[in-house]
Amino acid sequence: MLNLENKGKYIKANDCPIAATIDVIGGKWKPIIIWLLIQDVKRFGELHRSIPGIALKVMNRQLKELEADGIIIRTAYPEVPPRVEYALSEKGKTLTDIMKSLALWSTTNILESEKAD
Repeated sequence: MLNLENKGKYIKANDCPIAATIDVIGGKWKPIIIWLLIQDVKRFGELHRSIPGIALKVMNRQLKELEADGIIIRTAYPEVPPRVEYALSEKGKTLTDIMKSLALWSTTNILESEKAD
């Protein structure tokens, strides 16, 4: 079990238990990709249309990194034209509660406070 009580400051940023998670799911696009895949399996084109502003090359790289980290599963079907689908893996599905908590926090603390301004 993770001991969250620390007797002192972290010696290095790498000692923070959250750093490894941020390395895997952090960045501008990965959380959005994960959020969309929580909803349903998506094809490459569907994902791209759902994320305005992401370059094809960047999205492809982000998907490859998420696949390499075991967060998503890429399924290519031998059809003409080729069809590729992306879905969360079992490991990726364990992020659902975390992502929903982040969405709730954002709604409460960022989006709602912007409306009040």
